[in-house]
Amino acid sequence: MTQRPRLHTVVHGAAAVLAGGCLGATLWNGVEDRGTALAFGVLVAVGELTRRGRTHIRQAAPLAAAGSLAYALLGGGGGHPTAHGAAQVVTVVLAASLLGSVPHVGRGHGPTLDHLARRVLTVGFVAVCFQPLYHRGAFDAWGGPAYALLLLSLLSLTALCDAVLAAALAHSRHGWPFGPVLRDELRAVPGIGAAVIATGAVMALAVAVVGLWALPVFSVPLLLAQLSHRRYAAVRATYRQTIASLARATEIAGYTPAGHARRVAALSQAVGRDLGLTEPELTVLEYAALMHDIGQLSLVDPVPAGATAGLPRTEQRRIALLGGAVVRQTGVDPQVARIVEQQADPHRDQPLAARIVRAVNAYEEKSREGGPGGPLTALEELRLGAAGEYAPEVVESLARVLSRNTEVMREPRG
Repeated sequence: MTQRPRLHTVVHGAAAVLAGGCLGATLWNGVEDRGTALAFGVLVAVGELTRRGRTHIRQAAPLAAAGSLAYALLGGGGGHPTAHGAAQVVTVVLAASLLGSVPHVGRGHGPTLDHLARRVLTVGFVAVCFQPLYHRGAFDAWGGPAYALLLLSLLSLTALCDAVLAAALAHSRHGWPFGPVLRDELRAVPGIGAAVIATGAVMALAVAVVGLWALPVFSVPLLLAQLSHRRYAAVRATYRQTIASLARATEIAGYTPAGHARRVAALSQAVGRDLGLTEPELTVLEYAALMHDIGQLSLVDPVPAGATAGLPRTEQRRIALLGGAVVRQTGVDPQVARIVEQQADPHRDQPLAARIVRAVNAYEEKSREGGPGGPLTALEELRLGAAGEYAPEVVESLARVLSRNTEVMREPRG
C-alpha cells in the first residue's frame, strides 16, 4: 500500500516545478528590462537582509514581500511600458530572495522551505493574473482610481490565497486544525500584511510614473513600520521572559522539579491549538500554565515533588487561590489570574484554558512519577478519571497531541 504524500510536500513540489519552469523560460528568452529587473532584485535582496531572525513570524521580511508583489504588478517604468513576463518575475524574486537569505542561512535563521514555497506560489499567482492581460492591452482602458483599485484587489486576493496556503501548510506539517489556523492568518492580514499590500501597490504605480527612483522613497515607510513592529515584538518577548523567570521561582525554591512549568506550558499550548484556541487565547494559556504552581510559594511545608494532582480538592483549591492572588500582584493580564484560580474547580465550571492546565499538569506529574512507562500509565489514569476529575475532550486532545507531536515532551526532566 503506497502512502500519499503530505500536503506540504505537494506544495513544495509545485513551487519547485513553477520555479524551474520559470527559470528555464527566462534563460531561453533572456532577461527583459535588465535595469528594472536588477533594481527590483536588489530591493528584494535588501528586504531579505532585514529579515527578522526567527522564522516562525508570519511576515518576517515585509520589504521583500512588498517589492516582489510590486514587480509582479509592474506595467511600466517612467512612462514607458515594460516587456517582462510572469516567468521573469518569479525568477528574479526567487534569485534575489535566495541571495538575500545567505547571511541568515549561515547563522541558522534563514527562511524555511514553507516560506520560500509561499513566496514563489503567491508571486507567481499575482504575476500570472496580471502580466499576460497587461501585455495584451486588457487594462489600457483602466486609468486613475480604477487602475489603482485593480492592483489593490489583486493584492488582496493574493493575501487571501497566501493565508489559505499558510494555514494548509501548518495543518499538514503540525496537525493543527485548519479552521482556527486560517482564522489567525486572516486576522494577521490587517496588520503588517496591509502595509505590505499598500506599499506593493504604491510602488508599482509610482515606478510606472516617475521611474525606479520611487523604490527607495516608498521603501522608507515600510522599513519604519517594520522597525516599530520589531520593537513591539521585543517588548512582548521581554514580557514573556519576565513571566517565565517568575514561574521559575518555585523551581529555584525547591517546590517543583526543574523544567516542570516549561513542559506544562509547551504541552498546554499544543493541546490548546488542537482544540482551536486563537493566538491571543494561546498566549494567555501559556502564561497561566507557566504560573500555575506559583501558589506553592505560600506553603510552609512544600508538597513532595510539587505534585498537587494527588492532593485533596480543598487543598488544591487553596493553593490555586493563593496562586491567583500572587499573579494579580504581578500586573499580568487578569485572565491569567482567573485561570490559575480556577484550575482546581470541577471541570464543568472551568473555562477551557483552566481545563487544559489542570489535565496537562496532572499528566506531567503522573508521567514523571511512573518511570519508563509513566506516560502511557498517566494517560490511562486521566482517561479513567475524565468523567469526574478531568474534561474528556481535553484528555482526548492530549492523547492526539502526544501521538503526533512527541517533541513537546522531549525536554529532559529534572
